[in-house]
Amino acid sequence: MNYAELVQAIKDYTENEETTFVAQIPTFVRQAEERLNRSVLIPELRKTSTGTMTAGNRFLSKPTDFLAVFSIAVIDGDGDYTFLLPKDVNFIREAFPNTSTQAQPKYYGQFSDGSLILGPTPDQSYSTQLAYYYDPASIVTTGTSWYGDNAETALLYGSLIEAYTFMKGEPDLIQLYTERYNQAVEQLYVLGEGRLRRDTYRNNEPRPQVT
Repeated sequence: MNYAELVQAIKDYTENEETTFVAQIPTFVRQAEERLNRSVLIPELRKTSTGTMTAGNRFLSKPTDFLAVFSIAVIDGDGDYTFLLPKDVNFIREAFPNTSTQAQPKYYGQFSDGSLILGPTPDQSYSTQLAYYYDPASIVTTGTSWYGDNAETALLYGSLIEAYTFMKGEPDLIQLYTERYNQAVEQLYVLGEGRLRRDTYRNNEPRPQVT
């Protein structure tokens, strides 16, 4: 489903082509995408960024499209990866209170200013690899998206929830669309946690839950 098809589906489901409503459709879709981005972390929506930790600097900047960490690794001169362990910021501050005590970092925490805090403070420049989930470009902007191609049911019903909320629609219908959306997200979650993260040649196929 591309953006034009999604817009037409929203109009058809709501039977509404009023000018103000149509002008708000991009907002409905972006709200649905944001809801999806924060509900299910799909491997296809993951990026890898390489960079450098600076000696004496205990902070590592996040990419501008950063949503959540998947992993952070320090890469040594032999190309070996050492993955950092996630910790609370307070743990890092208490365990490594003095920034002059420096070594190869072992931990990272989510700092409040849009950066990651490292512990201990790097004693030299280290090559790093940050794998992270990100907010992809909206289908409103690109015309197509991973959700539109692979999760159109979730995208459609997520958009309809926002559309009917805007219209102050019937509670029963909003509830129905919410149930359909939740079912689609659950299927997407099973896909993300099962088939997309597993090698089905070496692992059993995920079994669907019987309701």
